[in-house]
Amino acid sequence: MDIMQVEDALVCTRRVAGLQSVSLRVLRDAKGGRAVAVDTVGSRPGNWVFTISGSAARLAVGKAVLTDLSIGGIIDHWSIDHGEDAAARARD
Repeated sequence: MDIMQVEDALVCTRRVAGLQSVSLRVLRDAKGGRAVAVDTVGSRPGNWVFTISGSAARLAVGKAVLTDLSIGGIIDHWSIDHGEDAAARARD
């Protein structure tokens, strides 16, 4: 799983049968790379999401969708402990 940010919806007028009924989103990773994912949760541009990849991405959609990247959830909040602060808390 990866954390990515939704840039925008991806609009495609023609799709293969296994992608006709799904919403697609353009995502950006921490390094600025882009990917397209099936949106299973109704995310919007600017949302931070976690993604599911590989065969698990197909299972997350719950039907026969041809995907190897799905959005698994919208992140409301997360915190990252860094360096000395984390070490100090671990000692306490």
